[in-house]
Amino acid sequence: MKIQAAVLERENIKSDFEKNKALTVREVQLDAPGRGEVMIRIAAAGVCHSDLSVINGTRPRPVPMVLGHEASGIVEEVGPGIDDLAPGDHVVCIFAPGCGTCLPCSEGRPALCTRAAKHHGVGELMTGHRRLSMDGAPVHHHVGVSAFATHAVLARQSLVKVEADIPTHISALFSCAMLTGAGAVFNTAKVTPGSKVAVVGLGGVGLSAVLGAVAAGAGQVVVVDPFASKLDTAMDMGATHAVTADEHTTEAVRDITGGGVDYAIELAGSVKALETAYDCTCRGGTTITAGLPHPDARMSLNALKLVAEERALKGSYIGSCVPQRDLPRMFSLHQQGKLPVEKMLTHRLALDQINLAMDQLDDGTAIRQVIEFN
Repeated sequence: MKIQAAVLERENIKSDFEKNKALTVREVQLDAPGRGEVMIRIAAAGVCHSDLSVINGTRPRPVPMVLGHEASGIVEEVGPGIDDLAPGDHVVCIFAPGCGTCLPCSEGRPALCTRAAKHHGVGELMTGHRRLSMDGAPVHHHVGVSAFATHAVLARQSLVKVEADIPTHISALFSCAMLTGAGAVFNTAKVTPGSKVAVVGLGGVGLSAVLGAVAAGAGQVVVVDPFASKLDTAMDMGATHAVTADEHTTEAVRDITGGGVDYAIELAGSVKALETAYDCTCRGGTTITAGLPHPDARMSLNALKLVAEERALKGSYIGSCVPQRDLPRMFSLHQQGKLPVEKMLTHRLALDQINLAMDQLDDGTAIRQVIEFN
C-alpha cells in the first residue's frame, strides 16, 4: 500500500532543518506484514533527540530511512504466526525489543538483544526484512519502527499491547521517554526512598526521570539544565531544587545536598553533562547515564575517586526495562497521578510540520512534541 512518510535522504544536516528540508514527506510503498510481523496505523509519534541525532550525524544510520521510534498505534493487519494481536488493538512501539532467545534476553536484559542490534543497525526489522521502498528501491527502517508515517510494519517483538482507554498521544510518550527516563531511576539506579537525586538534562527523557525520582520517593530531586523554562517545568513536576547549568553547577548541587547526591542521572547526551553528573555525586554515589553522545566522544574522570570513594558509573539503555513488564506498571502509576507525563508535552503537530519540530527540539523551545495522525 502507499503511505505518507517523512524520509531522511541525506546525512549530516546540522541545523535549520525546516529551511534545509531535512526530512521530506514522500509517498512510500509499504508491503504487507510477513510472518511474525504486524501492520499498524500510527496514531501519535513523539519527537526525540534520538531522531535528531540521526539527522545531524551523531548517530549514523543508513539512508534513505523513515525516522521515528517513539509511537502509539492501532493494529490493522497481522502476519502469519501472530495469534495474540488482532485488528483494532492499541499498541505502543518498542525500539529495543528482545528476541527472547539470545544470552542477554535469557538473562532478562532484552534491551541488549544481539539479534535486534544486528538487524536494526542495518535498517531491517528484527525479522531480517525491509517492508519499505520508494521508486523501486529499499528504504531503511529506523530501529525497527519508522513511526513518522501514516502506517508501519513492525516485528511482533517491537510492540506492546495497551489499554484502548489510554489517549494515544499520551501512550506514545511511554514508548521511549518514560521507559528510558523513569526506567533509569527504577531499574538501573534503583533509587531508594529518601535518597538524593540529581537529573542533568531536562528533555523529555530527563523530565521522565524527574517523574520517576519523585514517584520513587526521593527526598531531594535537584534538576540541572541551561533553560529556565525546563527548570520551571521540572519544579512543577515535583523537583525540589533547580540549578542552571554553568561553571558553578557542581558547587551548587553539592551545597544544596550537603556534599553531593546519592544518584546522578545524566540524560543530555553530552560528555560535559556526564562529567558534571559524576562530579555531583557524594562518596559512594552512583552516576547513571542514558544519554547518547557521538560515538567518538570520550570522557575523563578521577580514577582514584572511583576506587577510594567507591563511586559507580553505569550505562542505562531504554531504562534497563523489560517493556512487557514495566509498561503496565508505569501506566498504572500514571493512572494514579504519579507519572503525569502530559506535563512535558509542549506541542502537538502534523506530519508536514516535522522539520519545524526538529528546529524546536534543537533550539530548546520544545520539550516533548507529538506528531499526530488522523
